[in-house]
Amino acid sequence: MNRYTFFLFLSISVLFSSCIPTQDLIYLQKKDGDELTNSIKEVVAKPYRLQTNDVLSINIKAIDPKLVAIFNTTEDATSEKSADGLYFSGFTVDDHGTIRMPMLGEVNVIGYTLDEVRKKIEGQLLSEYFKKEANIFVTVKLAGFRYTINGEVGSTGTKVLFQDNVNIMEAIANAGDISITGNRKKVTIIRQTPTGSELHDIDLTDRAVMQSPYFYLQPNDYIYVKPLKQKTWGTGKTGIESLGTIITLLSLATTTFLLLRN
Repeated sequence: MNRYTFFLFLSISVLFSSCIPTQDLIYLQKKDGDELTNSIKEVVAKPYRLQTNDVLSINIKAIDPKLVAIFNTTEDATSEKSADGLYFSGFTVDDHGTIRMPMLGEVNVIGYTLDEVRKKIEGQLLSEYFKKEANIFVTVKLAGFRYTINGEVGSTGTKVLFQDNVNIMEAIANAGDISITGNRKKVTIIRQTPTGSELHDIDLTDRAVMQSPYFYLQPNDYIYVKPLKQKTWGTGKTGIESLGTIITLLSLATTTFLLLRN
């Protein structure tokens, strides 16, 4: 085998090893031996339990709005749709696990679900201030679904979505999608729990991920998308880019050889 044949085989091997396969870029593929059909069973996620620094949006209504005006921080809590507005008008869970509400004072909410907090506030209002005839209506929501995403995505940072449930695909789409050099097979989710931090990798190229308990996010989740090894090599993301890199290197080597020879 002469040197030209050797360089040809070397170039071809580098070209194929440096390219990013299509299978690494397509989401929710049906893997070999996968028995899942086009219908995916719904995953029953555990209800989110409040943690410190969560911000709650609480609105109290009654037949006569004047009766509950003092309990609301704004005339219309739903009118402020921005994350900043909800942050300043909402109720932040402090380090002691409580929120401070007008008249009601400190209310312990740490470890409670949103529905449990609603029932707790509603019960306290009826027992201390109102009768059932007042038709008190309490709504309790998180002031935006917050999560943080970093790594190989279009837009990193802390994001806020105004919806109750957010899955990993929606969160990534909201961050500008994973770049071509991002590893879709090992997306790391860091989740804070009362017992500590949980760290889990999920494969977004496999449709079986839709049955994972980490497919649906929880507020304050942290998402990290690792880079593929092709980015570290710097040989190019596509076949054309890799071929251009190889040609450049061969041209440089040939030029150096001819200069040294002369």
